[in-house]
Amino acid sequence: MSSKPLAPTDAAQQIGRVPDFFIVGHHKSGTTAMYEMLRRHPQIYMPEMKEPEYFGRTRSGRREVLSGAKEHRPTFGETRPQTYEEYLSLFAAAAPDQRVGEASPSYLRSLTAARDIAAVAPDARIVAILREPVSFLYSLHLQMVRNHVQGELDFGKALAGEGIARDGERVHRYSDRICYVAQLRRYHDVFSSDQILVLIYDDFRADNETAVRSVLSLLDVEVDRPIEQLEANPTMAPRSKYLDAWLFALRSGRGPVSRSVKAAVKALMPRRTQRKLVRTVQRNIAYAGAPALPQDLTLELRKRFKPEVVALSKYLDRDLVGMWGYDDLR
Repeated sequence: MSSKPLAPTDAAQQIGRVPDFFIVGHHKSGTTAMYEMLRRHPQIYMPEMKEPEYFGRTRSGRREVLSGAKEHRPTFGETRPQTYEEYLSLFAAAAPDQRVGEASPSYLRSLTAARDIAAVAPDARIVAILREPVSFLYSLHLQMVRNHVQGELDFGKALAGEGIARDGERVHRYSDRICYVAQLRRYHDVFSSDQILVLIYDDFRADNETAVRSVLSLLDVEVDRPIEQLEANPTMAPRSKYLDAWLFALRSGRGPVSRSVKAAVKALMPRRTQRKLVRTVQRNIAYAGAPALPQDLTLELRKRFKPEVVALSKYLDRDLVGMWGYDDLR
């Protein structure tokens, strides 16, 4: 693996600090846990805003239709950066000797984010995390339901409808996300192979520590520091639609009471504490573990996605067909 130092371009240096590494996705594949564990390392700086989602926008500033679905809404007044200067300001507090990074899972499925990142950070390191397609899409659907982005509660029906329409455009196309090889190729086209690390979600779940240390090695920082193992953003379903609706109103600040409560919380708590409070309420009160998918639907979807799993196995030179249970399909 190359030990070439991570350095921003000269043009970027004139404006401010540009990230040295990017966790590019997917959603519901361990990116939040990876972000939380990496940002505890003293040689790494990652901003409080986990998903800036700056790259992959059109010139007009609108996000790509296929890459801009807001699975995760900003919490308690967070506003994603709209200009390059606002984006770079997220990393202003980093020390000169720290590696600077961010985690925006939308970058992996974006058609242009890889190219846009390479234009300003050609020496950047890229981390992608991939998950078995059916469990990934099911978990993603539940997340979008929780965030009031997806109105269809039935996963099978939502998948059959290929998403939801907004402003005349279909912004949540489930099948477009299971294009793992094409997504990785966009990064391999603009970055060298030793700048890219592809992790498998199953490995990360089974052994957080080894996965995190592989990222630390990629970033050329101290690898042997103790690592606190975490589970973040688990797959869950609402216990009550009424409690879920109230919590969403609080998070988004909709309605005079919700806006008042949100303003008070924002004034009294730092942003990181606010996020922890919301997650605690979600996990312990508002949501429960997700129910298992029906076997017939799981089998149908696995047959549908098997060609992509076969292609990914060849691309990564790893038997994901067997690992994910696609080898016995008829």
